[in-house]
Amino acid sequence: MAILLFFVGHWYLSLFGQTFYLHRYAAHKMFTMSPFWEKFFYIFAWVTQGSSYLNARAYAILHRMHHAYSDTEKDPHTPHFFKEVFTMMMHTRKIYNGVLHGTFEVEEKFDKNFPVYPTIDKIADSWFSRIAFGLGYIAFYVAFANYWWMYLLLPIHFLIGPVQGAVVNWAGHKYGYRNFDDEKDHSKNTLIFDFLMLGELFQNNHHYAGARPNFAAKWWEFDPVYPIIKILDKLKVIRLIPIASQKKNKF
Repeated sequence: MAILLFFVGHWYLSLFGQTFYLHRYAAHKMFTMSPFWEKFFYIFAWVTQGSSYLNARAYAILHRMHHAYSDTEKDPHTPHFFKEVFTMMMHTRKIYNGVLHGTFEVEEKFDKNFPVYPTIDKIADSWFSRIAFGLGYIAFYVAFANYWWMYLLLPIHFLIGPVQGAVVNWAGHKYGYRNFDDEKDHSKNTLIFDFLMLGELFQNNHHYAGARPNFAAKWWEFDPVYPIIKILDKLKVIRLIPIASQKKNKF
């Protein structure tokens, strides 16, 4: 039971950090927040991703490229040029590392308006941090795992951020239904009730209205992160952008 709770907790906390902070805030600026809360959630995303930490600037740039060039050869993570998901992941990793280390030429329109904390990045992106988190996961399993097969979950902990991104980008552009057929890409809504990916698999809805904080569009769809965003707005932790300013694919 402890292993199951740990795995589910890690999955959803990491996913929340990715969808709430990296995706909806860093990449799309769907809301604003104070410097304190910006740094707080920056650290939150690091701690919950742990050994698979994703840099906010690199994430935002790749995601903006994904919207601008969706399902074309310039898309950093479309599934339509690869036979299986692992090749797509390696291609994405190559571009991500190029952006991170300055070897990939980034268009100026993508390279702005995102949180940057070099000191946090230096620690979070270090091998010391990644290995320390990895050893922490292993230690927890050694202490609480009752069956050998539970250890098969460890690779997901090690790579949880990229794994979640791969699920969204592969499934969300190959399987499901479309509410908005005027989109020129192959984006789809993979699950009607997207509880496994916290709204991230409403890809067709999101590509249609990239700055809209609620990824659900039809009455039967539910984005579980949107109510949390509304609560944080009410508590003045964040400030939602007025609806009139939510331009399509804004960043």
